[in-house]
Amino acid sequence: MDKESFIRIKAQELGFIDCRFSMAEFLEKEAPLFEDWLKKRYNAEMHWLENNFDLRMDPRKLHPGTKTVISLNFPYQPEENALSTEAPKIARYAYGRDYHKVLKKKLKALLFSIREEYGDVNGRAFVDSGPVHERAWAEKSGLGWIGKNSLILSKKAGSYFFLAELLVDLSLQPDLPTTDHCGSCTRCIDACPTDAIVANQVIDSNRCISYLTIELKDALPAEFSEKLNGWAFGCDICQEVCPWNRFSKPHSEAEFNPHPELNKMEKTEWLEITEEIFNERLGNTPLKRAGFDRFKSNIKSALSE
Repeated sequence: MDKESFIRIKAQELGFIDCRFSMAEFLEKEAPLFEDWLKKRYNAEMHWLENNFDLRMDPRKLHPGTKTVISLNFPYQPEENALSTEAPKIARYAYGRDYHKVLKKKLKALLFSIREEYGDVNGRAFVDSGPVHERAWAEKSGLGWIGKNSLILSKKAGSYFFLAELLVDLSLQPDLPTTDHCGSCTRCIDACPTDAIVANQVIDSNRCISYLTIELKDALPAEFSEKLNGWAFGCDICQEVCPWNRFSKPHSEAEFNPHPELNKMEKTEWLEITEEIFNERLGNTPLKRAGFDRFKSNIKSALSE
């Protein structure tokens, strides 16, 4: 069995949908696009995205010796009606345990399998962490194409999946990119209540509900106060209307099932949630990213609509 097939099989055994390879190199096409996005301040208050530009554009600088970027995706689409109607609207990816921890563990297991088979392979794992331009590598490897909503779309899996990467000093046959299959469809653009999709594949974070309910530290701008559509954490609108998500299948990862407390708490409990309860019950979920004050403010806004 060749190295590529071996790694793909091991990745699938760990639950990943797909596993593809790219030669590590400078992202020549993406660099000016990302630089322009930053100049327009579309990153809003996410100033960390302005740091380590060279590392973000060249994985060989981020992890010296890297020869191949292994791109993987892991499903998080829950079963229909998995979340209690008493709970505020929460993006599907945040229902269960913190995905960083779950997928980092799986990536380390994959790297261990590679080392067992091929010797001392040096590698580093990333899950929505570190200066890695993950969507660029996913697109380059053929994992999917970048949709108008800036998310990676797959013909066989839609977009309800996490992206993950392994940077390894192992030479692997690179895969080819796929083609764009969005065509003239503009459903995601038309459905966004805050007009955050300002151009094809370009998001203005200042207007994005996910940003406004998670990353924003200041008070919610008045122009968006009645446009959150009931979302308390993140937003799935542009994915819900995407035709390709009819091919998205529910995950089978127990740790991504809704946290028990999400379905136990009644509306009044959500509205009266304390910081102690927030930390105790939801501290190991992605919801902690917003912080207690922002999350409670979002809940009040969401459940009063």
